[in-house]
Amino acid sequence: MKHVKNVMDGAAIDRAIKRIAHEIIESNKGAHDIVLVGIVKRGDAVAERLAKHIEGIEGITVPVGRLDITFYRDDVRLYTAPEIERTDITFSVEDTTVILVDDVLFTGRTIRCAMEAVMDFGRPEAIQLAVVVDRGHRELPIRADYVGKNVPSAKDERVLVKIMPVDDTDSVDIIEEV
Repeated sequence: MKHVKNVMDGAAIDRAIKRIAHEIIESNKGAHDIVLVGIVKRGDAVAERLAKHIEGIEGITVPVGRLDITFYRDDVRLYTAPEIERTDITFSVEDTTVILVDDVLFTGRTIRCAMEAVMDFGRPEAIQLAVVVDRGHRELPIRADYVGKNVPSAKDERVLVKIMPVDDTDSVDIIEEV
């Protein structure tokens, strides 16, 4: 049996994304030299929403890309048929601040892979990280620059982030096997 606890609803997620957009603008003194790169499947949906909020605030269209890190994973050999998504970065990352966007920060391994993948596209001025949820339990020395919500959880619990349009709703749930 599973016990599900909702920790963020759609309105809370939207407020968090709007706040992160403001923090990105403030931290980077505007949005002129930033690009957003969302990690598929849900990070790219969050990146699109961040870009819309930034454009609404600054009047600047921020380039948005999507990144599949499947073949950068250190555990890819464990999958017999890994699910491959499309990487789509049609702009230069050279001399920009790349803001990696993901739904959940957990061990840090996905972000390590994403940084390596971004470097294959060029040498950015800086790389920053924005996540909807930081649940702790890092295995690598990686931290987010922008966090929607810190969600303390046990290592054996699942933190499930649902983001539209990938999912049918926006929510963050902690799922515990009982």
